[in-house]
Amino acid sequence: MSWSFATVNGRLAEVFFEREEGEDEPKIMGHCYVSLSEYKTKKEKRWIGKDTKRYQFSYRNKVYRDKIRNKVLKTVPFKRDLR
Repeated sequence: MSWSFATVNGRLAEVFFEREEGEDEPKIMGHCYVSLSEYKTKKEKRWIGKDTKRYQFSYRNKVYRDKIRNKVLKTVPFKRDLR
């Protein structure tokens, strides 16, 4: 599982996704909204600036839509190991 910063519904978020071999598009597992004030270092702020330009999504009815590439992305639920 990987993650990246993105803009989801106009707000800063961390997006969690999986990339499988042989597929071009990642499968999004979920997102969580974050605040810019949580990140203090220059490196983190640089990541936020770079990633939010590349990744802009809208989320509605359990479907992610890429606003830049105008595509619908597949979602994958988290695998929970309940013991």
